[in-house]
Amino acid sequence: MRKNALFFLGAASGICLTLLVTGPQGAQWVAAAKAAAGADTYSQLNLFGEVFERIKSDYVEKPEDNKLIEGAIDGMVTSLDPHSRYMNDKAWRDMQETTQGEFGGLGIEVTMEDGLIKVVAPMDDTPAKKAGILSGDLVTQIDDDVVQGLSLEQAVNKMKGPVDTKTRLKIIRKGVDNPIDVTIVREIIRVRPISYHTDGGDIGYIRISSFNEQTTDGLKKAIADIAKEIPQDKLAGYVVDLRNNPGGLLDQAVSVSSAFMARGEVVSTRGRTPEETQRFTARGGDLTKGKPLVVLINGGSASASEIVAGALHDHKRATLIGTRSFGKGSVQTIIPLGTGNGALALTTARYFTPSGHSIQALGVKPDIEVLQEVPDELKGRPELKGEASMRGHLSAEGAEQTGSQSYVPPDEKNDKALSAAYNLLRGVTVNADVRPSPKAAVPN
Repeated sequence: MRKNALFFLGAASGICLTLLVTGPQGAQWVAAAKAAAGADTYSQLNLFGEVFERIKSDYVEKPEDNKLIEGAIDGMVTSLDPHSRYMNDKAWRDMQETTQGEFGGLGIEVTMEDGLIKVVAPMDDTPAKKAGILSGDLVTQIDDDVVQGLSLEQAVNKMKGPVDTKTRLKIIRKGVDNPIDVTIVREIIRVRPISYHTDGGDIGYIRISSFNEQTTDGLKKAIADIAKEIPQDKLAGYVVDLRNNPGGLLDQAVSVSSAFMARGEVVSTRGRTPEETQRFTARGGDLTKGKPLVVLINGGSASASEIVAGALHDHKRATLIGTRSFGKGSVQTIIPLGTGNGALALTTARYFTPSGHSIQALGVKPDIEVLQEVPDELKGRPELKGEASMRGHLSAEGAEQTGSQSYVPPDEKNDKALSAAYNLLRGVTVNADVRPSPKAAVPN
């Protein structure tokens, strides 16, 4: 049976890998759920109905039925794990908008932690980045609204608004005694997923900040432009920077991997039963003609970034430099619930690298670990703790790993991981486990 599918690994409203199911197969999911329901389940549903009626008749103020139902669904779904969620119609439309690479807002990737909004990473060239928002910042208040008690979708919606309007964020930053007030002017966020340049006349540097519908085309242009600037006989290789890239569309992760691989599996997804296993393979051929490749990752590299890094590493196509990645290795299936009813994002599978390695709560470990020297003013900043620190996360297949350093120096000359990548491509020996000098900050 044919199905229409959209895979999504990360949005402004969180980090996820999702599969959109439409048409007859969506109905099959509902039928299967009904078949699995036993007598005890229906008894519990009767209890739910009784509570619902009591609230309607006895609550101090007349409640709105749709809000009660939406709240009940949201509570049921979010009790499962950090990434399953219910999206009402507006949230569902916002998510679709985000994957197209243009939306209104501040330009930050966020997740929910202990009832607060935690910044995964500010997007490149956005109001949030320019305002000094940092990975690990905790947002406690949006304008006059306290974040505690809001869902992730509600908080994200409050940060969005008309272009050229202002919003005030109150931020807690570890190491700073008092909350920080930041005023940011909203802009149309055009996610430019690819930026690139050459270094020293022999290396091409390509930064991938997200995986949206524009990523693969941007990557192809970057590779072509670098090839025009540097003759093949002088091109030592490429650096692909995936640091603080929270994810995006799976088909883009597969096609980006394909740009550096001639053939082979990129990723597989495995559900509750063996029949649900799916495999995705490289297609199109290696556009870099086998040139040496270094991939940079860190604690902010999640989902689609981990798929690309894991695939290139397992096929021995690239050397990974930096710090261990985030560890987001589960798949959310998005099931539209009909016109005006939004959609359900439900965790249905884990994904695995070509070697069979599960990334969930483990992350991808670099071949060469390089820790950055953190400025004094950022020494107390909380580290990005990763998937393993999220309440209710799926367990790892092995000893879980907490987060790792996510700081990237704004000036390339201070970027130790990037320098190590350039040195490796130029044949200079690079040692693993490079530690900061004694005067540097504890890794964050």
